[in-house]
Amino acid sequence: MSMPRSTDTILDRTRTREVTAVFHSRRALDDAAQDLLLSGFDRSDIDISASPDEVQRRLNYAVIPPADLADTPTAPRQPFFGADDLLGVEAVASSVLGCIAAVGSALFLIIKGYEAMAVAMWSILIGIFTGAVVIVPIYRLLRRERVRGLEPAAEWDGLLIWVRVRAPEKEAQAQEILMRHGGQAVHVHEIDLEKRPEDLPLHSLRPDPWLGDERLGRP
Repeated sequence: MSMPRSTDTILDRTRTREVTAVFHSRRALDDAAQDLLLSGFDRSDIDISASPDEVQRRLNYAVIPPADLADTPTAPRQPFFGADDLLGVEAVASSVLGCIAAVGSALFLIIKGYEAMAVAMWSILIGIFTGAVVIVPIYRLLRRERVRGLEPAAEWDGLLIWVRVRAPEKEAQAQEILMRHGGQAVHVHEIDLEKRPEDLPLHSLRPDPWLGDERLGRP
């Protein structure tokens, strides 16, 4: 008997009410999301559509109009991160890795018996160099859609945004903001959201590369 695939495993199901819209410009979507945040909406209540390749993979390459995809429970989503958020993450990540490299090199030089001035100078230089080097892969990871040239295709197909709302006045406010920034097919729906293993952070991480996707403890 074959094991269920990861996409067949449902961890949680929640009924929620949302305002959704379609955008054909990433800048307009970002502006709308930032306006929502400034108007008091919580960042955790704002989702946007995943990258085009992830959408196609999760939907088994079915062609679904964006307005209909917004009402599809299995449509892959991701949290909203604006340009400023990504810059902050890149700066923090590169700074932390640079500091780790600086501290590690300082300890190594102290063990080797270098003088304090030389230890300080070399550790600072190594930290700066490491931070500058690692910023490139971090940038490519966080902005992979732009790096891979997928952003124009995503804009052409239609970018989706979902805003969870818990009061009628919030529904009206979210709709007004989305329409003001050029959102199309703006509407309110109730939907059963399913959380699956691939929606969890680091779901694709394999501690042992020799292990497959089968569950452990099975004969």
